[in-house]
Amino acid sequence: MQNRFSNNLSGDRSGNDLSSGFYNKTRTVGQGNQAWVMMGIITLGLLGAIGSRLFYLQLNQGAKNRQVAENNRVRTVAKPPVRGNIYDRKGRLLAGNKLSHSIFIWPLAVKRENWLKTRHRIAEILGIDEQMIQKKVANVSINSAKRVRIVRDLSEAQITALQEYGADKEGIDVDIESVRYYPGGQLAAHVLGYTGEMNEKELEKLRPLGYRLGDVTGKMGLESTLESKLRGEWGGTQIEVDGAGRLQQFLGQKVSKPGNDVTITIDLELQKVAEAALGTNKAAIVAMDPNTGEILAMASRPAFDPNDLSGRISPEVWKKLQGQDHPFVNRALRPFPPASPFKIVTTTAALETGKFKPDTILQTYPSLRIGGFTFADWNHAGFGPLGFPGALKWSSDTFFYQVGQRVGGPSLIEWSRKYGYGKKTGIELPEEAKGLVADDNWKQLNYKMQWSIGDTINMSIGQGFLQATPLQAVGMFAVVANGGYHVQPHLIKDATKREWRESMNLKPTTIATLRKGLREVVDGGTGAVMNSPTIPKAAGKSGTAEAPPGPSHVWFGSYAPADKPAIVVLAFGEHTGGGGGKTAAPMVLKVMEAYFNGGKPLPVKNEKDGEKSAPKKTR
Repeated sequence: MQNRFSNNLSGDRSGNDLSSGFYNKTRTVGQGNQAWVMMGIITLGLLGAIGSRLFYLQLNQGAKNRQVAENNRVRTVAKPPVRGNIYDRKGRLLAGNKLSHSIFIWPLAVKRENWLKTRHRIAEILGIDEQMIQKKVANVSINSAKRVRIVRDLSEAQITALQEYGADKEGIDVDIESVRYYPGGQLAAHVLGYTGEMNEKELEKLRPLGYRLGDVTGKMGLESTLESKLRGEWGGTQIEVDGAGRLQQFLGQKVSKPGNDVTITIDLELQKVAEAALGTNKAAIVAMDPNTGEILAMASRPAFDPNDLSGRISPEVWKKLQGQDHPFVNRALRPFPPASPFKIVTTTAALETGKFKPDTILQTYPSLRIGGFTFADWNHAGFGPLGFPGALKWSSDTFFYQVGQRVGGPSLIEWSRKYGYGKKTGIELPEEAKGLVADDNWKQLNYKMQWSIGDTINMSIGQGFLQATPLQAVGMFAVVANGGYHVQPHLIKDATKREWRESMNLKPTTIATLRKGLREVVDGGTGAVMNSPTIPKAAGKSGTAEAPPGPSHVWFGSYAPADKPAIVVLAFGEHTGGGGGKTAAPMVLKVMEAYFNGGKPLPVKNEKDGEKSAPKKTR
């Protein structure tokens, strides 16, 4: 038997006994029991190892493994949080939320055999392309518990059609969620910005921060800047699935955490007046507290309604937005030639360098020949002998040509930058531009030419290469209004009461000269339209910048009361023409009237009432 067993296992194909001799020379006593003994030892060893592993997994790793199993069994169908509200300085709502119906596809519950038919029907009801639906669904796994939002803000007709179709039986959810809502429509649109669903590129960038498919984020303005505060934390519905990822039952809700509310410095009523004052012009108005830097109003035209962008944007709406004159551009933050208001900087440079005294008198002319070029005064006649206050009052170009020539380009450039030109103010809006204060290095880099005396002459009256934003110009007027402090313009109400301003260490005589000149501008000069009984005594400066081939840009900046300023307002018109005193100053006056009269401008008294109207000399 033993030989037969050995032959059966060890024999070759020819039948030869491969074990002959070997087994014959080996002891055979007890060999039959040896295999059973070895098997027993091996079995005991395996059972011991398995037991030890089970003991380790159960006692040492039990809690951890139970949690892993639980995580595989229980999933959360995410639900976005309610976005935080934005309020004006008096607690009035600027940006909030409204309830709206949205349609979601839930891949985990979709009946795969019916998917193509379902997709076609949903696209038909919503009036969208099937491939758009497919593209969104393709971004998640078939067994994913994440719902994929297809369309927000459904109409009543769409909701009814989906309910009649029985979409809930095909892995399609029609659910209520909050949608961003702006009660003022276009009001403060450039300040607030708008929200929208992330695209694929944005999702890749923000995924590490916990963002997911279908997230809505701020796309512009404060909605973008304050995203982390306004966003909140996700919640959702907890469900149980089996080993294949199939839905078994609903377990409960995880409540989402709403975003934080934010209060900003804008005054809703003043904002309304500022936007109405702009009319149909391509223009901007900024109103600021010159002592704290708080922005009270910031308006830009043309504008857009952020409500149009909160949900699905129809082709008609998008075409309308694209067809206007750049409605998404905040002109308060875009650079333009600053024109004659820049003469405030030229005056400062003249007095602070000691090249001129406050009582200096210069003869003005119809034009001056400098560096081989003729530079004319704006009235082509001159104004006779003038001091600094009179030169500001009448905005004499030939006066400031002479000042700029003696002060020199480097000093004008230095004081421009001290006033905040050529750099961002730091306001909490990502769209802000820094403008341009050109110098010799810049000109050589861009034009392969050295700085010339002609560049200095043009710069002295706010022309040439110089570019400034209306917000930067407001900051310049604030320096004069508050007695020599450069303030940080800001939109967020700051609970810490931080210091928003820094002294420029100007001579008292410089401030006095500037204030006298800006007051004379209103009291009979180029800004006489502001000399109105509807507001306290004001001071200001007009400006008109050549902008060929179109009409000129216009500026007017003003602060009031002249002796103790509480507000500075600046209006800018892009290619509006007509002169700063004629076109921009009336806009400023309307905002001033609203500020000092509780939002209800008082009528101007006329000669029949026993009081003459202010003369309207403009430039």
